[in-house]
Amino acid sequence: MSEERTPPPERPRWHRGLRRVLRFLIGILTLLVVTAASIAFALQVTPDRSVSAFGQTVTVGTAPPTWSTEGPGEVVLFGTTLPTQVHFIGPVRPRLTLTTISINEQVAGLFSPGPHASAAVTLGAALERGWRSYFVLEIAFVAVGAVLLLGAIAGWRRYHGKKTVLVIIGGLLFVEAVNLGAIMVTAYTAPAILRDVHSLDALVGREPQAPVSAAAGPELPAVTAVVLGDSTAAGLGGPSLPNASPSDQACQRSSFAFAVTLARVNDWKVDNLSCSSATIAEGLLGPQDAGGRRLPPQLAVAKRAVAATTVIVSVGANDLHWSDLIRLCALADSCDNKVLTAYFQRSLASFTRDYLGLLRQLAAMPGEPVVLINQYYAPFDPALDCLEPVGLTAEKLDVLLERLSTLNQVLANGARTFGYLTALPDFTGHELCTNQSYVQSFADPAPLHPNARGQLAIALADERALLDAP
Repeated sequence: MSEERTPPPERPRWHRGLRRVLRFLIGILTLLVVTAASIAFALQVTPDRSVSAFGQTVTVGTAPPTWSTEGPGEVVLFGTTLPTQVHFIGPVRPRLTLTTISINEQVAGLFSPGPHASAAVTLGAALERGWRSYFVLEIAFVAVGAVLLLGAIAGWRRYHGKKTVLVIIGGLLFVEAVNLGAIMVTAYTAPAILRDVHSLDALVGREPQAPVSAAAGPELPAVTAVVLGDSTAAGLGGPSLPNASPSDQACQRSSFAFAVTLARVNDWKVDNLSCSSATIAEGLLGPQDAGGRRLPPQLAVAKRAVAATTVIVSVGANDLHWSDLIRLCALADSCDNKVLTAYFQRSLASFTRDYLGLLRQLAAMPGEPVVLINQYYAPFDPALDCLEPVGLTAEKLDVLLERLSTLNQVLANGARTFGYLTALPDFTGHELCTNQSYVQSFADPAPLHPNARGQLAIALADERALLDAP
């Protein structure tokens, strides 16, 4: 005779209510996790939209989300990320990446507004179209991510038929509602802001710059090539030029500068306008005080060379205060501390903006010569310990070389954006402290600058780049 089972005691009503509340909260939490994962997935995989206007090609995407409700977007210029001058509303803001500038189109309206104002306006219209297109794709990718995750959850919970469909549809509506609510403000306000962008200068915070006019004086039709730049191009530390002009003496141009070698090898008449301590703003595009003289902008003098077929540029170290960074690094306990890192990043951002202006101005050279941008050599090897007595340990040298590499990336990316050539001299095995060093030592007139062998290596790198050009 079987025993009669006693039914389990009925649970209190408050207990059943608590379980329903817990299930509801778990459901909401699950939906929030699915939403966050779907939006993150969409922002990662949605391809940037490429737009072209006024000879410029820019890709439009989104910067990483922030917790703030208003702030700048991002401009990626030659690999350097800069905040936009214009501010956007919402946590997800546009990221604009400059990829190409077509010189022939760009030169016609380099310097706005003038008669090309209508063309400049089309840049904003193109950015607006790119942003709208990106936003539509982002919504689609959020839906894909949400459906996959919700379907996986329904399968894990062993839902079937109608319940699975209801979970997916209801969850998808919730995810897209949150997605639209989170970025809707930006999605609908950004187009109007982008539409008012008339130039990249306005985005990166540069004032419109008037074209550099040719310097006073007769044209120089016999000049075959022009060299612009700083003390590296001037050949600082070498013997004086024979029959040196007052400008040669003021800028400390020497007879072992790579310009002299290129002139001899190619049978060129080279006008080396480079000057020690030159920067883009004070030297290449603006006047420079050197050796007690007021020198006109190097580019202004270069424009007198109306038949020049080659322009070589070596610039950037002074703009980034490279010598100061080395000194500060030697004195500090670490070269990658917050102060020195911030100092470098600010200098790099300023240089990148000025470099954009220089590249544009070079496009307006008479005769459309070949433009070659020189990158910087690595002057030391962390494996050598000869610099430790002056405070430069292997760890510090690694940081300095990493920052030099960052500068070179900006130089190379900018050259490629404009379709210019670029060259990187290779000093491997010939750094400071080696037997056959290409670098001047601290006992030489210009420490860390190339010596005669180093200048020859730069000339060979330039020659190779010019010969390999299509």
